[in-house]
Amino acid sequence: MNAVEIEQAVSDLAEQPFDAEAFPFAFLEAFGNKPTTLKKLRNGASNKSDLGGVLQTNNIHIRTCAPGAVAETLTALRDSPATARAKARFILATDGHTLEAEDLTSGETVACDYIDFPSHFGFFLSLAGISTVRAIKENAFDIRATSRLNRLYVELLKDNPDWGRAERRHDMNHFMARLIFCFFAEDTDIFNGTGLFTATIDQFSTRDSTNTHEVMGQIFRAMNIKPTDRAAANLRPWADVFPYVNGGLFSGNLDVPRFSKIARSYLLHIGNLDWTQINPDIFGSMIQAVADDEERGALGMHYTSVPNILKVLNPLFLDGLNAALEAAGDNARKLLNLRNRIARIRVFDPACGSGNFLVIAYKQLRAIEAEINRRRGETDRKTEIPLTSFRGIEIRDFSAEIARLALIIAEYQCDVTYRGQKEALAAFLPLDAQNWITCGNALRLDWLSICPPTGTGVKMQADDLFQTPLDQAQIDFENEGGETYICGNPPFKGSRKQKTQEKEDLERVFSGLTAKWKNVDYVGAWLMKAALYNDACEAPFAFVATNSICQGQQVPITWALLQKRGFRIRFAHTSFKWSNLAANKAGVTVVIAGVDRKHDGRRWIITDDIRREVANINPYLTHHEIDIVPAHKKPRFTQVQMEYGVYYSKSAGLILEPSEKVRLVEQGVPLRFMRRFLGSSELINGNERYCLWLDEADLEEANRYPEIAQRIAAVKRDRLETEDRAVNNLAAKPYQFRERKGDDLVKIFVPIVSSENREYFPAGLSDGSVIPTSKVFYIPDGPLWALSIIISKLHLSWIETICGRLELRLSYSNTMGWNTFPIPKLTEKNRADLTTAAENILLAREAHFPATIADLYDPEKMPDNLRAAHDRNDEVLERIYIGRRFRNDTERLEKLFEMYTRMTTKVSAE
Repeated sequence: MNAVEIEQAVSDLAEQPFDAEAFPFAFLEAFGNKPTTLKKLRNGASNKSDLGGVLQTNNIHIRTCAPGAVAETLTALRDSPATARAKARFILATDGHTLEAEDLTSGETVACDYIDFPSHFGFFLSLAGISTVRAIKENAFDIRATSRLNRLYVELLKDNPDWGRAERRHDMNHFMARLIFCFFAEDTDIFNGTGLFTATIDQFSTRDSTNTHEVMGQIFRAMNIKPTDRAAANLRPWADVFPYVNGGLFSGNLDVPRFSKIARSYLLHIGNLDWTQINPDIFGSMIQAVADDEERGALGMHYTSVPNILKVLNPLFLDGLNAALEAAGDNARKLLNLRNRIARIRVFDPACGSGNFLVIAYKQLRAIEAEINRRRGETDRKTEIPLTSFRGIEIRDFSAEIARLALIIAEYQCDVTYRGQKEALAAFLPLDAQNWITCGNALRLDWLSICPPTGTGVKMQADDLFQTPLDQAQIDFENEGGETYICGNPPFKGSRKQKTQEKEDLERVFSGLTAKWKNVDYVGAWLMKAALYNDACEAPFAFVATNSICQGQQVPITWALLQKRGFRIRFAHTSFKWSNLAANKAGVTVVIAGVDRKHDGRRWIITDDIRREVANINPYLTHHEIDIVPAHKKPRFTQVQMEYGVYYSKSAGLILEPSEKVRLVEQGVPLRFMRRFLGSSELINGNERYCLWLDEADLEEANRYPEIAQRIAAVKRDRLETEDRAVNNLAAKPYQFRERKGDDLVKIFVPIVSSENREYFPAGLSDGSVIPTSKVFYIPDGPLWALSIIISKLHLSWIETICGRLELRLSYSNTMGWNTFPIPKLTEKNRADLTTAAENILLAREAHFPATIADLYDPEKMPDNLRAAHDRNDEVLERIYIGRRFRNDTERLEKLFEMYTRMTTKVSAE
């Protein structure tokens, strides 16, 4: 379950009559516990409570109690020996009237009326395996609002199916934006009276909901009529009290979908939430999921934390502004110059989603401006930072509307904070009709027309703020000499997962720049568009991107183009997990790279929030001086070839589980017809899998066994049913895989994917009885000195930098890892010494049979003799390279990069 689903389940529980006996189990179910888990707790099999409550090991101790006994019950839970033994993180006591809980790890507590405990659901999210940032606990309202809006949205579409069709989807999304504005406005005094909108709907629409849409339509109509035109508008008195809003939010089509009794009830529930708590920093990313069919299935999973956004914005420009503020001190002239500078800064997010980056940038600049005003004694001064300086492009129209709405709300909240409620209200309405968020495909639009470098440059006309996807209102906005910063979190999609339109987008951006554009990660197009934008004006840019953009084949394509155009990396956050609210979902692994064309100035690499100043940052996000390393089909510095294993798509019938192999043996099938089939998982975890290994000469005998004949026939059928012509041709030999290779008497196995936590890369050795799958690389007739190199720390430091990664796990590549690895000329003694070192490692592994690679290379459990054998191997190899041991990985990389540059230069010269 994700956070939104949990909030909904907890809210449903709180609305039901309190059942003291059932509550603990219902509570745990709301946080995603499975029926089998709850059954064990109910029958006592896993319930460790010594107080007659429910105690789930490592999680929570719950006890219901008599009315008025909540405090002493919580104390008893805290003092319970069972609580300590079970290492429970939470304790919870309730009598159905009040509820108290404590996080025993942090000491945080919750005490509230029972009916209100859903407001604190974020406190308990770790029960569902969700490691969340503090902002979610503090702003649980955003999730509650999203959950309820989602329920309303689904209910309305059920009763108004035509509103869910493509031709009316914009109307539905626009209607939801209007609702969000009304809920916010009625709780923040923007409307004259707290709760005015919800109260009017409740009072003047019938309980059977037949006229709810009419009442709401009258209110929306009122907010589109200027005060001077009200007398002739014939408004109902209860609608006439609503202010003129304008800004396009209530212009155009004022249709309202029809409400069922359930939908009306949901609407009133939403209105009764306290919308003063809305947090535009993250609310947008939550609410955009309401109107997105794909996103709604994973509500709440794509939360972007403010600290992560600041990892982009701070080093891009905010750190510099804060440093200038500190340097200005109380000097009025310097403070004025800085304020004028801030007023001309533009922030452009060409993949803005619901506006998170723009909202945070706006709020941070307003905070700096407010401090300047305080120091200058001008605290009542109206802001000079226009919302129109925060430009965005978003492909989904509802997200674009929400981005504008989030910025409007952020502006109002900043005005309240820095100028006061009275001044904020006076300046808020009517809304401005200017449109500064464009809806469209950022890779097919001209960024210069949307965020022009200087002066008044946006000329596309629009009638209003919220109605026009691609059209843009003319913005009178002089910014001569101002700064522009480009930032954001564009979509990530590797080359193999891209759809036709995305391939066309890449071709549009990269055509004429490189012939290899089909291999570019989708996010690379935003880097390239930002670089092209810089041809017209100086605009430093920083994007969040999957870490693969700075590894493997992405570097020789995208970064080579950027370097050729004079760009260098100003700052970089190395790989980290981008926040995600879904239970048991760690989030995507990303990097952040800030880029400009300035070749001087300070540079920083940030790892685990530790910032280190360096003289250089290469595209692999290390400080070393290194040419870009392109992939090579053959090894550059050795004759030893590394190949892919056997490709086995459309060959399911040839693959055997251990039990299936045993069954065939019992049927008399000769063992020579079967081989062990080994990929990365089998190599590392010791899993067993087998395959039929037949030659044409074996076919007649093999077909005498009915199961083998059936398997061969199934492979032929599978290959003929596909639309791939090449696979169809393979149906001529259904008794074999695509390639007939890998049965060499000796071969080195190299896993493609391996844990990043291991100190050594876990390659292995095998004989002809084992066939490599395409999930491993292998070296046929591989010499042991080559194995010595592959499993060394020296080689590991290279592949960690040069090869790609799957999340944080190492993703080996023969073309990037082995074929580019600098290997000096080895003497016969060198090879003999390395062979001995490799043999010692293999013997050390064998001494712990049947322990697997995963067991042996667990950093916490690695056997001493195996570690000693590896240490000796590293010493032998590193003395070949520099005559002594390397001090650390930094020194290893410096030597390898220096050798690579020298050796490739020499090869080119020859």
